[in-house]
Amino acid sequence: METKTYEASGSPSVTVDALCDRIDEIDRAIHAFVTESETSTARRERVRRELRSVHERWPAARPRPPLFGVPVGVKDIVNVDGLPTRGGSALPPEVFEGRQAGVVDRLRDAGALIAGKTVTAEFAIAAPGATRNPHAHDHTPGGSSSGSAAAVAAGMVPLAVGTQTVGSVIRPAAYCGVVGFKPTAGRIPVDGVIPNAPTFDTIGVFATTISTAAMATAVLCDGWQPVQSTERKRPVLGVPDGPYLELAGTEARAAFEAQVATLSSAGFTVHRVPMFADLARDADDLFTVNRYEAAQSHAEWFRQYGALYRQQSVTAVRQGQAISRDQYEHGLRRREAFRTALSQDTDEADIDIWICPAATGPAPHGLASTGSSVMCLPWSYAGWPSLSVPAGQAENGLPLGLQCVSRPGSDERLLDWAQAIETLMLPAGFPTQR
Repeated sequence: METKTYEASGSPSVTVDALCDRIDEIDRAIHAFVTESETSTARRERVRRELRSVHERWPAARPRPPLFGVPVGVKDIVNVDGLPTRGGSALPPEVFEGRQAGVVDRLRDAGALIAGKTVTAEFAIAAPGATRNPHAHDHTPGGSSSGSAAAVAAGMVPLAVGTQTVGSVIRPAAYCGVVGFKPTAGRIPVDGVIPNAPTFDTIGVFATTISTAAMATAVLCDGWQPVQSTERKRPVLGVPDGPYLELAGTEARAAFEAQVATLSSAGFTVHRVPMFADLARDADDLFTVNRYEAAQSHAEWFRQYGALYRQQSVTAVRQGQAISRDQYEHGLRRREAFRTALSQDTDEADIDIWICPAATGPAPHGLASTGSSVMCLPWSYAGWPSLSVPAGQAENGLPLGLQCVSRPGSDERLLDWAQAIETLMLPAGFPTQR
C-alpha cells in the first residue's frame, strides 16, 4: 500500500494539504464526503491534528503499525470521535451519539487517519445520498455505501469502510470499479454502527487492490490468521447455474462467461452447478427478516422523528411493522436451512470459490435508485464472505465486477486466492483508480 504520500516527512501540514486539496477539488463533483462544518478548513485542521497524534504515538520510523498515515473514509453510520453521525438523514446527530465504533478504534490503533465521513443512503437502507459515480456523474455509484466506494474510485483515499446488509459493499464496488470486500458476518464488530438488520449487517472495506483490502481486513477482523505459503493451492471455482445467474443482464452475463473462459484457460478448474432453485422464496425470507429487524432497530427513532424520514425509509419501516414475530422467526429458521443446504452443495461439488457477476450490469443511469442487489442476495442471506474484483467494462465504458464467494470463516483464504484472479482480470479490466 502506498502510504508515503500521506506520512509526514518534515512538515505534516504539507502532506495533509495535499490530501485535503485533492478531496476539495474532486469532491465538488462527486459528493462522496460529508461536509464537516461551515468552516472550509475544518477537515484540514482535524486531519492535521490526527497526523500529529499518530507521529507522537509512533515517533520511530520502525516499528510502525500497518495502516500508519493511511487516510480512510468511514461511512456515516459509523460513530467516529470528533465527527457527528447523521446516517444520511435529517435527524439531529445527537440521536446517534455514543462511543466510537470498535472498527474505528482498530483503524486508529493501526495508525490510520480518518479522512472524513462518507455519504450513505439514509440509514443504509434505500434512499440515495448525493454521491455520483466517478466514471459517469449521471449514473448511480450504488448504495448504500456510495460515498465510500466513490471516494476510493475517484482517488481521494486508498481505503474506505462501508457496510453491507444485502449488497451495499459488493454492488457499489462493482459500479465504481474498485475492490470491495465483505467478510464473514460477525468477524468485524458492529458496535457503534447504526443498525439496519443486525442478522445481516456486516462491515466491509473498499480499496484499490485486493492486497490493500487484505491489509486492512487483517487489522479489522477478529481472529485473523495469515495464509501460510504451505497452505496455498489453486482454488476450485464454481459457477451457480440456474435462475440466480439468469437474473444478471445480458451484458453482464456475456462478460461473466468471458471471465470464466479466461480463468479456465489460465488453468483454474471450474465446475458449473445448478443452484438456488427456490431463489424467489429465499428472497422473500431475507426480506422478512431484514424488514422486521429494520423496524425494530428504528422503533424509537421512528416514533419520535418519523416525519423526518425519507419515503423509502418510511416504506421499509412500515413494511417491517407489518411482519409478525412468528413470520420473523419462521424466516430465521428458513435462513438456517438455506445456510445448511448451501454448505452441503458447496462441499459436494468440492467448490472453494463461487464466482458470479457482482451486479446485474454496469451502474444504471440516474441517481434516484442505487441499483439492484439481487446478485449479492444469496451470499448475504447466508452470511458468507464475498469480494468484488474489477473485471472489464460494459459497452458504455462503465466498470463491471466479478464476485468471488467462499465458505464462512475462510476470509483469509478468499483474499489470498483471489489475488491470482485479480491479476487475470486486470489486462482487460477497468483501471482500479483514476
